[in-house]
Amino acid sequence: MSDPIASPPLETGWLPTTPVGDTYLRRFLWNWADACAATARAFNGYVLDGEAVRLADAGRPGSFSNCATLVQPLTAERGAETLAQITAFFAFEDPARTGEVLLVSAWPTGDLQPHGWSLMGHPPVHLLPQGVAARPAPPALRIERVNSPALLQVWEQTVSRGYPLEGLEDAPAGALASPALLADPHYAAWVGFADERPVAAASAWSAHGVVNVTLVATLPEERRKGYGEALTWVASRLDPALPAMLLSSDDGRPVYERMGYLPLQRMTLWYRGR
Repeated sequence: MSDPIASPPLETGWLPTTPVGDTYLRRFLWNWADACAATARAFNGYVLDGEAVRLADAGRPGSFSNCATLVQPLTAERGAETLAQITAFFAFEDPARTGEVLLVSAWPTGDLQPHGWSLMGHPPVHLLPQGVAARPAPPALRIERVNSPALLQVWEQTVSRGYPLEGLEDAPAGALASPALLADPHYAAWVGFADERPVAAASAWSAHGVVNVTLVATLPEERRKGYGEALTWVASRLDPALPAMLLSSDDGRPVYERMGYLPLQRMTLWYRGR
């Protein structure tokens, strides 16, 4: 008896042939990976797209620019191979490459400490549908879109102090974001001013049918005044025709849910040195 004709694999949502638009979570992962890759290229860094993971290394402090984004779960069959690929990519010898490395997974990964990783946490990913009405910004706040290297440096300093990003608070211009990003139509960043002082900042990346809101930060002494929420609204509407998505901390989650962001699931984030 001849062997039966092999059936095609059932769709899991994470096959190499799965359309990026299959789910909003898949869109978010590819958006995130694209943003990391664009940041790396703007710094003349390194990018590698694998079947199970997309890799970007800007070679700068701040692990958000040095990132391994899993686009398939770490399976028993191929998990070790994927982790080895990640390790080899970030171990490439280049004295100019600095900063910690981030691993982003939409699935539980098991314990990666034996592989040299430390658990960062399990932040929730949220979705804001199109058409949700924005609340007005506080009257004292003026929001300006970043359109010059000088304003980009103000954005960098505001994010570094407000987030905070340790070690970057007094970094020179171009430490966190390259001016080359300003020419990318997918990217945008904003600074909020009160009494002509920068008090909050945010950025966003629009691709694959979603706007990914990133690096929302308010200076510690300026919090609880509605500034961070106002910057989030502006970033969420980078393309008003698209839904917005973001990762939040548990502390920030109530603000986003009040805005209408819907929690979808928790992610898994790990970090490590080189």
